[in-house]
Amino acid sequence: MKYAVVIEQGESSYGAYVPDLPGCVAAGETREEAIKLIQEAVEFHIQGLKEDGEDIPASTSSIEIIEVAA
Repeated sequence: MKYAVVIEQGESSYGAYVPDLPGCVAAGETREEAIKLIQEAVEFHIQGLKEDGEDIPASTSSIEIIEVAA
């Protein structure tokens, strides 16, 4: 399965979350660490859903980069 992940740079770290999996978040000191941790978090989240007999949400989010005059 593939999910869109939003990565945000903070003052001293990076945060990541998955819009299609509410509550599935991760944070790391680097972008690479945040990506690694969110992948682990998604796998753990899906495993928990399976164990609880719940449906695994389909990926419905997508991203688009736009440019605007600043």
